[in-house]
Amino acid sequence: MTPVSTISGGAIPWGAKNVDTDIIIPARWLKTVSREGLGKGAFESVRASQGNVIDAGVAAGASILIAGDNFGCGSSREHAAWAMLDLGLTAVIAPSFSDIFSGNAFKNGLLAVELPQEAIDRLMVVAGEGQPVTIDLENQVVTTPYQDRFTFHIDPFRKMCLMQGLDEIGLTLAEGNAINAYEARRGAAEPWLVPTGAA
Repeated sequence: MTPVSTISGGAIPWGAKNVDTDIIIPARWLKTVSREGLGKGAFESVRASQGNVIDAGVAAGASILIAGDNFGCGSSREHAAWAMLDLGLTAVIAPSFSDIFSGNAFKNGLLAVELPQEAIDRLMVVAGEGQPVTIDLENQVVTTPYQDRFTFHIDPFRKMCLMQGLDEIGLTLAEGNAINAYEARRGAAEPWLVPTGAA
């Protein structure tokens, strides 16, 4: 997982509320276990309209999506986070997120920032003017060139994992020495538990 510290650049001023995971990535795209290529199906129904804000933002290199309340509701699908990342998005800012989407986003390195509606409204204006938005994860603040400054809360464990680029496998591997030491102690104390050829 790529470490996240500061995300800065164009933002897509979408603002839509109650965006469910079927809008993020339609069910027909869920036949794969690969994370690659899902960006083509991301927000497919929205992107079917010419001049839509998603394609315009992605084409301009936007890495942040500004959305409305209850983003990522609906069915549980990790593919939603995969699709957004494959599309080039690395963060989404909204007033609230579905718990399942928020968890899937975190586990895949997609930063989900919760801000009040007033802040979202302001960021929509700034992004609509083509101005950049900056998310500073270390200091937990979102800023704009107009001196706007919005602080946000994030779980300390999630913040640490995102900043160090650690998913669940990475967290386990980081404890490799402790795991090896335990296995060595266990093998010495209870050799009958050690598989043949494992020593």
